Amino acid sequence: MNFDEILEKLGEFGRYQKIVYFLAVCLPSVSGGAFMVISVFLLGVPDHRCALPALENDTYEIQNEAHRSLVEIYIPNTDPDDETLLYDRCNYFVYTNDTVTNFTKDSKQKSKCSEWVYSDDIHGKTFATKMNIVCEDRFRISLAKSMFFVGVLFGAFGFGNLSDAIGRKKTLCSAAILMMVSSIGLSWASSYVAYVLIRFCMGASYGGTSCGFIIGMEMVGPRKRVYAGIVTNYFFAFGFILLGGIAYVLRDWFWIELCLSIPTVFYLSYWWIIPESPRWLLRKGRLEEAEMILRRAAEVNKVLLPEKLFDEEAQNTPSTVRIWSLFSSKTLLTRTLILFFNWMVVSMTYYGLSLNTGNLAGDFYLNYFLTAVMDFPAYTLCLMLMDRWGRKKCHCSAMILGGIACLSTILTTTFGGKDLQWLTTTLAMIGKLGSAAAFAVIYVFSAELYPTVVRNAGMGASSCCARIGGILAPYVADSGVLIGGQFGKAVPLVIIGAASVVAGLMSLKLPETLNTRMPDTIADGISFGTTEYNKMADVTLSVEPPSKENITSKL
Repeated sequence: MNFDEILEKLGEFGRYQKIVYFLAVCLPSVSGGAFMVISVFLLGVPDHRCALPALENDTYEIQNEAHRSLVEIYIPNTDPDDETLLYDRCNYFVYTNDTVTNFTKDSKQKSKCSEWVYSDDIHGKTFATKMNIVCEDRFRISLAKSMFFVGVLFGAFGFGNLSDAIGRKKTLCSAAILMMVSSIGLSWASSYVAYVLIRFCMGASYGGTSCGFIIGMEMVGPRKRVYAGIVTNYFFAFGFILLGGIAYVLRDWFWIELCLSIPTVFYLSYWWIIPESPRWLLRKGRLEEAEMILRRAAEVNKVLLPEKLFDEEAQNTPSTVRIWSLFSSKTLLTRTLILFFNWMVVSMTYYGLSLNTGNLAGDFYLNYFLTAVMDFPAYTLCLMLMDRWGRKKCHCSAMILGGIACLSTILTTTFGGKDLQWLTTTLAMIGKLGSAAAFAVIYVFSAELYPTVVRNAGMGASSCCARIGGILAPYVADSGVLIGGQFGKAVPLVIIGAASVVAGLMSLKLPETLNTRMPDTIADGISFGTTEYNKMADVTLSVEPPSKENITSKL
């Protein structure tokens, strides 16, 4: 038997595979989801103003009338038309006269703040307030957020190559150690540079935990891989919700980070409880070890495997070609560029909307919770509709629906003001729903479009494009803060919406893959979607979903 036939005898998603899938795929996804957007709380910047130079115990909240008078004298609002700005956040007035009674317009001059006071209505203590990353240093927040995604990119490259060389299990355990050390160490970051470097390492470790996804999915049978690949997204979204609940209770960046990082110590036990991928062992010629794992799985699943498991086909590694082959014809070039752009935009919109929570009107924690919850109906709709509507219709509809919803916020913020703030938030949630659904679909859609001989390379390159989108996401989310005012609240959503609509329309040029045999060779990839290909391939009403070798995790 070849390996997929063994999995059919073993049980395509039996008890043993479910245990490995839960431990190696689902639990790391919870941590990954939390760490991916934890900067919303760690780098949150609450309302703030300059600290009064003449007052020792100044607080953002007005304590009494004397306090109010001092604030109005030293730090008045320089833009009365901007209802979102109560005080000048970066400057205060220095008066040339010595007595308060002689304060006049002519006797004052503006000076930059050196100390600030912060509101504690939403956030308690954050790393941004600890380091006073405000005013002209505000750009450093976007940089710190994006460095996590840069780390994911490097981690995906480094740990991905390492997993092929030394094995999935060893690589997963190495990434788990890095995640534990970096996440716990971040709690004690004492400088901005230290924070950025540690977050980079956390991103790299998250990229490395994809090896757990590979272990889990390589042991799932052909007909269960699409569902198993999407179900893990529920755990990723649960990590969002868990983060929000912990942040709501603790309100202090140190305890939030520490509380979420301590459970990563459990991943060290994977060295003893997670098996190596039998597929990888088989490719390395380590047949006895692969057979031992499969027979152990058979015992747990209570099935009986034949005495001889592997045939010559199972022991041969299929030949592949270079990724440059995807650019060898106009047809493949067009499809590849469209996929690359969609991966970048999907990632930018998904993480951009997640990081944009603080820029929405209304209750901060409620908005964050709604943003996280939107993932669940999105993934459920994907499971229900992908095999009915097809991949292209689902992906295009999700991108355009979410894009139009985000674009519409320009109307609600420009003409609605406070009266339509609830509608702006609702449209942003619809945008998150669309981006989450599109993110789930594009994994399967891309894997089914790339020819077998270059599928792994194509999915890896697509994942890199997604990382570029993730790096851009913090800058898009924070663009509204730089602009300010009601219009600034809509700017990130307009950028995200426009990009989503364009990417969704471009995806219409891609062929449908539902109920069609996947292309194997470069020639198949060129003719895929044509009448000639359908006749040659003898299209069936059902086809095996792509294997995990062809579907990478959501790095």
